[in-house]
Amino acid sequence: MLAGKEASPGLLTDEQVRELCAQALAALPLRDKRVLVLIPDHTRHAPIALFFKTLFDLIGNEVHALDYLVATGTHHPMSPDHVYRHVGITADEHAAKYAKVNFYNHEHDNPRELKTIGTISAAELAELSGGLLSQDVVVTVNRRIFEYDYVFLISPVVPHETVGFSGGNKYFFPGAGGVKIIETFHWIGAVITNLVVNGVKDTPVRRIIDRAAQFIHVPKVCFAFTVEKKHVASLYIGQPEEAWSKAADSSAKLHVVYRSKPVRRILGVAPPIYDDIWVAGKVMYKHEPILADGGEVIIYAPHISEVSYTHGKEIAAVGYHVPEYFLKQWDKFKDVSGLILAHSTNVKGIGIFENGVERPRVTVTLATSISEETCKRINLNYIDPKSVDVERMKCEQDDEFLVVENAGQNLYRLRNH
Repeated sequence: MLAGKEASPGLLTDEQVRELCAQALAALPLRDKRVLVLIPDHTRHAPIALFFKTLFDLIGNEVHALDYLVATGTHHPMSPDHVYRHVGITADEHAAKYAKVNFYNHEHDNPRELKTIGTISAAELAELSGGLLSQDVVVTVNRRIFEYDYVFLISPVVPHETVGFSGGNKYFFPGAGGVKIIETFHWIGAVITNLVVNGVKDTPVRRIIDRAAQFIHVPKVCFAFTVEKKHVASLYIGQPEEAWSKAADSSAKLHVVYRSKPVRRILGVAPPIYDDIWVAGKVMYKHEPILADGGEVIIYAPHISEVSYTHGKEIAAVGYHVPEYFLKQWDKFKDVSGLILAHSTNVKGIGIFENGVERPRVTVTLATSISEETCKRINLNYIDPKSVDVERMKCEQDDEFLVVENAGQNLYRLRNH
């Protein structure tokens, strides 16, 4: 089963989205079944309210249960009011029309909420990772998944710094996964580097995630889609691997911007949905490929005051560094979470570490509400966001300076690279 459509050019209407969903759902024996829907949190560009209301209208009265798990990965949980805004309803509407729906946040660090479902052996991990890592990895995932007859994945797809393209089984891992498997593949992706991975379909990390998902023996249906200007541009519904693959092809056409030559400086205006550097780091990830050696990316986000709501202490302990900084001092950092090291190196970018001196390829500067003192302590540059005049800078753009609004969604690449 695969239902799908790409609007090229243009966007899918809400009615077209509904028709595709109805077509796919009609093929499933859902009467009196229990359905769990995994959705992204607020840090993703996705019309979650459209899918929430569409699914309820189509099958809400047919199924026994239609519950939602926010696939937060290791992000902080969403409050009930935030969830209501996310799915486009009020508390009163939940109590009345949507009373049968339950909402849950994934808890990656709560063993009682996780179930062990298998082990990827050292030999298999070595094969999947291209020899980058060889160790047994115990795979755990949210236990609620196994209390339902079907699991639906509401899956926006964009280029991604760790896995190549987001979406598909990524909503299980890291979305609903335990820490060990998340740490493992994030570090593998970081060692390969964002420059190599981002915007590539077949990556070692994607293969590891798809392998881990094979341990989940619950029927899965993936609603994989791309978004442009907050609207659905393509939608494919079916098995996660197949639906994701189609949506990734669409994303490659929609979300990759090519330039003819590198730029020296980029001002990336982070959208409000990025509420800490943990997610606003995407401003660096998506523009690193077009930065000239010695260039600078400015993450402009006056609304951000935290490095990470979940991992702030761990990041503060190591700071932001190039991969060689950790790899050449592995005895010192081997016990640090691979998830933390991956974030650190992805934000800092590639570079060299020789004779105790670190030389990043580019400079990363924060123009946020994070203090200058904190920026220096975590090894990032600082400028006062009040000194940044975005409108004036737009007028100053040239071949070497670029201002990007809603930065972090589209991947920028050099043509013929």
